[in-house]
Amino acid sequence: MNEIIEITQTPSWPFGEASRGKLVAEMMQQSGFRDVTIDGIGNVIGVRPGRNRKLPALIVAAHLDTVFPQGTDVTVKRAGTRLMAPGIGDDSRGLATLLVLARAMDKAGIQTERDILFVGNVGEEGPGDLRGVRHLFENDARAKTATGFISIDSSGSGGIVTRGVGSNRYHIVFSGPGGHSYDKFGIVNPMVPLAKTVVGLYGIAVPSEPKVTYSASIAGGGTSVNTIPPQVFVDVDMRSTSPEEVARVDRELRAIAQHAVDEENAARSTERGKVSVDFQVIGMRPAGQTDETKGLAAIAVGAAEEFGYQSRFIAVSTDANVAMSLGIPAITIGSGGRGGAEHSPDEWIDVEIDESVRGLKVDLATVVSAANVTN
Repeated sequence: MNEIIEITQTPSWPFGEASRGKLVAEMMQQSGFRDVTIDGIGNVIGVRPGRNRKLPALIVAAHLDTVFPQGTDVTVKRAGTRLMAPGIGDDSRGLATLLVLARAMDKAGIQTERDILFVGNVGEEGPGDLRGVRHLFENDARAKTATGFISIDSSGSGGIVTRGVGSNRYHIVFSGPGGHSYDKFGIVNPMVPLAKTVVGLYGIAVPSEPKVTYSASIAGGGTSVNTIPPQVFVDVDMRSTSPEEVARVDRELRAIAQHAVDEENAARSTERGKVSVDFQVIGMRPAGQTDETKGLAAIAVGAAEEFGYQSRFIAVSTDANVAMSLGIPAITIGSGGRGGAEHSPDEWIDVEIDESVRGLKVDLATVVSAANVTN
């Protein structure tokens, strides 16, 4: 519990994870990890050696970053067994879980067949776009050959993420010549194709299975009420567990935007210049899925049910997306106990001992079992 509090009260905003990374590295060393390093992007990696160092390693990770901006008050408040602070469940508790799992294995004298890489990674939340785990799999030879990847993220037990929801996110900018709304009336206006694009987006048909979603979430631009805007924008998000469906919606949206631009350039004067559109990438998360009938998923189900939880497979976007997209078996599981209000200032977890330890047993059984599979 003290480690959860210390981690939480060390601020770690998007792209500002360095202080928390240094703290977690120190905690790993104090917990008996060997060969603790911080890689070039800020991921903290601690190795727990197995009997056969030639076997591909198992990766167990929790993310260092939170969704909250720099300057957020992260002081932990306590009411009985409930602890409250931004980011305390997502994912301070997960980081503390990495430490306690290793210590429990050491105290019980458990030696696994293969190495376990315990990783505190940067960049899981929205703006980070999974950059920490992407870097790990692109640059670390041990990750490239890993037998599996387990992300410990958020509270609870029983929910097992086996389907990674992929997403394409864009800042779409419509530009034009702009001008006085009265004096230059009749010239092209980028607001028109923006509006048509949003309407067109919501006309794209999607299947009921696999689930596909899209959203126009933020819009802005312009200079004043009496000015034809030189530039306007809309932010768009599209998601699915199917990479093909995400790509299809992406293609259709681009075609809709370009058609809207062409219509505006044909409908009004382009004497001062034409309207154009630019899709600027905010983030792209790969989709993927892990076999739910065997391997990591089956191990996690067995562990959850052994300790009295009703297991279920779910689709969410987590660090496991990256491994799934590379064909590496990957799941995301909770850090035990109860919690709620994630991504909000009143986020909370309950550290009541019995339920917390029961959840940690699920994590321990899952990690140890996965690290002992040799085929």
